[in-house]
Amino acid sequence: MLSVITPVFNGVRFMESCILNVIEQLRPGVEHVVVDGGSTDGTVDVIRRYAANHSHIRWISERDRGQSDAMNKGLGMAAGSVVSFLNVDDFYEPGTLSAAIALFERLPDPSLLVGNCNVWDDDGKLLFVSRPFRMSYENLLSGRFMEAFPMNPAAYFYHASLHRKIGLYDLDEHYAMDVEFILKAVQAANVVYLDRTFGNYRYLRGTKTYEQDQNGETQRVVRQVVYRHLKQLPLLRRLKLMLRYEWPRNRCLRRVKVVAARLLTGNGG
Repeated sequence: MLSVITPVFNGVRFMESCILNVIEQLRPGVEHVVVDGGSTDGTVDVIRRYAANHSHIRWISERDRGQSDAMNKGLGMAAGSVVSFLNVDDFYEPGTLSAAIALFERLPDPSLLVGNCNVWDDDGKLLFVSRPFRMSYENLLSGRFMEAFPMNPAAYFYHASLHRKIGLYDLDEHYAMDVEFILKAVQAANVVYLDRTFGNYRYLRGTKTYEQDQNGETQRVVRQVVYRHLKQLPLLRRLKLMLRYEWPRNRCLRRVKVVAARLLTGNGG
């Protein structure tokens, strides 16, 4: 079985379209687990209405400690051996769920299957297509995110058993849980990239991700996660990857010397 997990809080604007997106490509062996964080805007009414007529929808509504907590709750509810997270304002391309199920029939456990992702703005304009065709731990720690990092979870699927190796999502991480997950997953899973578009990500003004990008918080948090992983590596490898990560943003000798000094002291600061 494949479990699509949707964490949501006050997402009435997109809740119906999210549910319908799964229904439109529904096939045997698919369930939709919706984890609501105690919405007050009518989200629960939409979920309840569709769940009453569609047995593949399972849901709860209760207060949680944030998105990571909701994602872990969804994993606990999921019956499928393969899981995917579909945020309420994102959607799959037609035929994606059937393709994923067929592909996992021959993939070793645990595997991480990654496809492409369309990134759209508020006006429905395609900003770019994320193609993470060079996913690897080294490329991620080198800052090569455009070619190594899947832009949105709607574009990847993985065996639920992977969490037995890497643990669940960190309850104290509210901003970069997907970056941390991918960095751990590429070390523990059989990673397969398929040059096919699986997901669609709406990059919307007013959302948490958009606001973090605008004020620089995303870059700061991602940098912290990357440095945390770099510090676990042997010194020479750490130095090489850290310089690659810093060089595009700091093309001067002085900065390189500072980076090297931080490495020697183990301070990613």
